[in-house]
Amino acid sequence: MAALTATTPTRTGATVAGAPVAASDTISAAQLGSQGALLEIINGNASTNNVTISDDSVSPTGADATDVAASILTATNKVFKVVPQMLNAATRVVTITNSVTATVTYKLYPLG
Repeated sequence: MAALTATTPTRTGATVAGAPVAASDTISAAQLGSQGALLEIINGNASTNNVTISDDSVSPTGADATDVAASILTATNKVFKVVPQMLNAATRVVTITNSVTATVTYKLYPLG
């Protein structure tokens, strides 16, 4: 399990190379801050990457949220909004799992 690292954009621009994903990664409460972050996953693999992002939030009715599940096709990318409400109360992380890891990278940008 690897902790993802965020890149904070600047007014003059920040150069961001995607960093490798692991089969299981985490985003900490500190990385999310109070407003969350945008997570981009870039699939350079020859196979579809099935991604699951844990979500321990509850709906306004009190129902448990469902984890975010998405398929990222070969040579495509997807961007996800990850908010502090998704954090696991005990571990204080959001967990991201990837079905493939070779040539799959991420970029993480804090929103606040």
